[in-house]
Amino acid sequence: MNELKLTDREWKGFRVKDLFYFENKPSKGLNHLKQFYDGTNYVGATNRNNGVLAYVEANPKIVYKGNAIAFIRNGEGSMGYSVYKAEDFVATQDISVGYNDNLNKHIGLFIVTVADKVRGKYNFGYKRNQNRLNKETLQLPVNSDGLPDWQFMEDFIKQKEEKQIAELKNYYADKALELMISTGNLRNTEWREFSFSQVFAEIQRGKRLIKSNQQDGTTPYVSSTATNNGVDNFIDNSTNVRIFENCLTLANSGSVGSTFFHYYTFVASDHVTALRLEKPNKYIYLFLSGIIKRLEEKYSFNREINDKRIQREKILLPVNEEGLPDWQFMENFMKQIEQDKITAVLNYYKKPFNNNNLRGGRNISTT
Repeated sequence: MNELKLTDREWKGFRVKDLFYFENKPSKGLNHLKQFYDGTNYVGATNRNNGVLAYVEANPKIVYKGNAIAFIRNGEGSMGYSVYKAEDFVATQDISVGYNDNLNKHIGLFIVTVADKVRGKYNFGYKRNQNRLNKETLQLPVNSDGLPDWQFMEDFIKQKEEKQIAELKNYYADKALELMISTGNLRNTEWREFSFSQVFAEIQRGKRLIKSNQQDGTTPYVSSTATNNGVDNFIDNSTNVRIFENCLTLANSGSVGSTFFHYYTFVASDHVTALRLEKPNKYIYLFLSGIIKRLEEKYSFNREINDKRIQREKILLPVNEEGLPDWQFMENFMKQIEQDKITAVLNYYKKPFNNNNLRGGRNISTT
């Protein structure tokens, strides 16, 4: 399936009252309920912990069914936020609970991200009562009939979720490798020095593209930042740039030594060097990135990794019986780390994702 983009869709405004039907159940203060660890979610005026203030033993008469949006109408710093609740819950009087027959986890995450854009308009002098909530307008992508495109919302969040899972796996696999190396768990493996030119089939620095010439787009622009997998911007430039994919980048200045694996197409700045294997392999790249990052200890802002230095630079790698880099060992090792060390982390992080950077496309009208 082609990548889904928010800018490819037409958008339209819908009133909250036209999207949701609301249920009102009796509310009880926390001091009137028995709290216990494995109880029902008690949702109140907070945007933290997905709205949960406590876990309580609850009478079914005050329990809301899950698969709903909890709109927060009160609370300092939380008024105007919304949370999606997949599980049954109890709500305080500061919450309005909305339902839509099309709702599911993914659509719910999309909706609350859009709904949260109103949070700046409310304060203690201008509260989010039910009447004002009903009149709020949510900008949503629409289908050819001008109706909310529920399928697109679901597919977009699934796509985003898959990308985050992939990035998370790569991050924790890399951290696990660093730990194994630093604690000596690879001590029984034979290692040998190799220069970068012996390891990589292609070593090429990116090309300068000053900020004022960067056109807004969707292609990652990788520079010398140590965060966000090295991605500094998203651009649309396709000429006078150097484009790579399925390789490593090494920061030669700035956050010198920062190394990241990129399975996607990206544009490289002149502050990073792309490193490509003759036979690209995700697991081998992840192994190598953990090794190469140890160059951070050698270089600094005052000592960059220039083109000559990078050709001469050497790294230690496990070798086979012939004294050559043991690529199969590296691949198997990273697969084992992924299998043994990542599963629990992924299960935890497959809970609701942060989708705060949703941005819509063209607005065609409002109701």
